[in-house]
Amino acid sequence: MISGKPKNILSGLIMLTLGICILAVPLVSHKPPPASAQELLSQDISHLQEADFYEKLFKKEVECQLCPRRCLIQDGERGDCQVRQNQDGILYSLVYGKPCSFSIEPIEKAPLFHFLPGHTRLCIATAGCNLRCKYCQNWQISQKKPEEVEHLELSPQQVVTAALNYGAQSICFTFSEPIIFYEYMYDIAKLAKENGLRTSMVSNGYIEPEPLKHLLKVLDAVKIDLKGFTEEFYQNITLGELEPVLAALKIIKQQGIWLEIVNLLVPTLNDDPEDIRRMCEWIKEELGAEVPLHFSRFFPMYRLTNLPATPVTTLEKAHAVAIAIGLKYVYIGNIPGHVCNSTFCPNCGKKLIQRVQFTVSQNNLSSGRCPFCGEVIAGFW
Repeated sequence: MISGKPKNILSGLIMLTLGICILAVPLVSHKPPPASAQELLSQDISHLQEADFYEKLFKKEVECQLCPRRCLIQDGERGDCQVRQNQDGILYSLVYGKPCSFSIEPIEKAPLFHFLPGHTRLCIATAGCNLRCKYCQNWQISQKKPEEVEHLELSPQQVVTAALNYGAQSICFTFSEPIIFYEYMYDIAKLAKENGLRTSMVSNGYIEPEPLKHLLKVLDAVKIDLKGFTEEFYQNITLGELEPVLAALKIIKQQGIWLEIVNLLVPTLNDDPEDIRRMCEWIKEELGAEVPLHFSRFFPMYRLTNLPATPVTTLEKAHAVAIAIGLKYVYIGNIPGHVCNSTFCPNCGKKLIQRVQFTVSQNNLSSGRCPFCGEVIAGFW
């Protein structure tokens, strides 16, 4: 099974008491999109949330300053993410309060292995993304416009109430790209923390420094998909850039937020051993040897179905490179049952946390330390 796929909360027969009626809805709607820009302009905007981080320019044009794309958006048009629209010189979020994926899942599926292992998270996402990854596994929501995807209507308070009523320990923003539903995420996370819940974000890290620093004030953990370690890969496969992601990783670490990294290895595109070595060296030097790194298996998906799944040997060689360079916590993902899905003490080598796919079957940690040698294990315990 591929990690990170969204599912509707009702499909697992899980019912949450929200004080409202939640109907099961498919992720993708078959309704046609609005026929024209004029139809978009005629929509009622009284319920829309004004976006954060943008600048008003001349003749009702705006510049979105949320992500490195810095979209210049004319009146009536949208940014590249398709969820932030300029209406009469004001930039609005079209997805605030409109989650299209809402589920209860283990934190290991993020994957976040050093963030309260074994706990239950409430996962939430809206339509849209600011990258165009050719292998996106959640393209049915991330690469769609809001009007093309069925959604629920949930306020931040209702989301937090759902998490509390179910007994989740955290709320996780995931599946599409949380950066593009920034305002909704921030309001939920702020309220969650006020109610004793932890928060995490699973992201591509394609965000400008100022909004990232503001967001980190209400987050406890972040998992970043470092999709490759060359500009060529980012430009050709994601239609983005590498440097802003590296800058975001450094900011997250500097701000003291728990950080984990996933690198999905795609055969022939980002699996060059030298690039993997350079990436691991950069992580150790710029972020620290204690930041967990997950090498994840690619499966043919979306617009990249001409390549085979990543050979297990490729992942194991990458794991060996990372360990040899000195990274302390290195994992192999998307291979259920693999020994490198568990956590081992970097000092004595004993198994500390045993995992079977997304389930923690044994946790030997003692107050964040190895019980066998006393080594302090980095994490959010």
